[in-house]
Amino acid sequence: MVGSPDNGSFRTLLELAPIDTLRYEGPAAPEGGSRVFGGQFLAQAICAAHRTLPNDDRSIHSLHAYFLRPGDVDQPTFYDVTAVRDGRSFSVREITAVQRDKELFKMTASFTLPTEGLLYTARPMHDVSGPEEIKYTHHEFCRDMGRSNEIEWDGGARPYEILYINPPSDERGIPIVDDQLMWIRIADTLTPEPIQHEAGLAYLSDSTLVDHVLLPHGMRWQDQNFDGTSLDHVMWFHQKTRSDQWLLFEQSVEWTGSGRGLATGRFYDQDGQLIASCAQEGLMRWRENV
Repeated sequence: MVGSPDNGSFRTLLELAPIDTLRYEGPAAPEGGSRVFGGQFLAQAICAAHRTLPNDDRSIHSLHAYFLRPGDVDQPTFYDVTAVRDGRSFSVREITAVQRDKELFKMTASFTLPTEGLLYTARPMHDVSGPEEIKYTHHEFCRDMGRSNEIEWDGGARPYEILYINPPSDERGIPIVDDQLMWIRIADTLTPEPIQHEAGLAYLSDSTLVDHVLLPHGMRWQDQNFDGTSLDHVMWFHQKTRSDQWLLFEQSVEWTGSGRGLATGRFYDQDGQLIASCAQEGLMRWRENV
């Protein structure tokens, strides 16, 4: 059984132990809570799938994932990989995360060889201050916006750093429809291997994305009577980057209704290049008089 990584060690989080050629065990989460962070499932599943690829330079270009059950941070997580197809340029893998013989997470990922193509980006990066000018961290935001003393966890155990550019205020009843903007990076020095940075991007993409679906309604995810969770996650990788360097993460709420909310996100490097796009649908349950 693999041990838990030290807090802040993202590289250790990716050190999967092979059980056989298509099964791997992932290290436990560096979490203060009881549930496995969804970004950990994404990152470790990418690494498990990557180990089964042909011996060439294929890298991930898209993933489609479903969160089926919450994961227990105190239990080992096993990743079962199915090799769906290996073509001349593309490989497809299905990955299932399992604890105690129960499926928690399913993902289909597609990998491809690098190739040249026409470059176009529909939405330029927002004009924002650089990360060296932003001082308000995600941990400070969580503490400022938490449910009084009921929530001690502030995200500090997770191996990422976030600098909020336009954090939502705590003033309930005020709708917020602007894009949420933040600088984000893995809080670890990664090797040059592309797989570490692809896994890092996926890990970061689950950070705060679905939290913001309440903002257009003048509500906040910290409210005690809000019960929400991620249902699925989609991601497209456009260009290579380093996920241990600051990236701008722009997040938009596209739709809410029927007890669900859809948020999208875009990652840009500091040169304004679109690096990756993602989308996530979350469950929105609002309990009255709690």
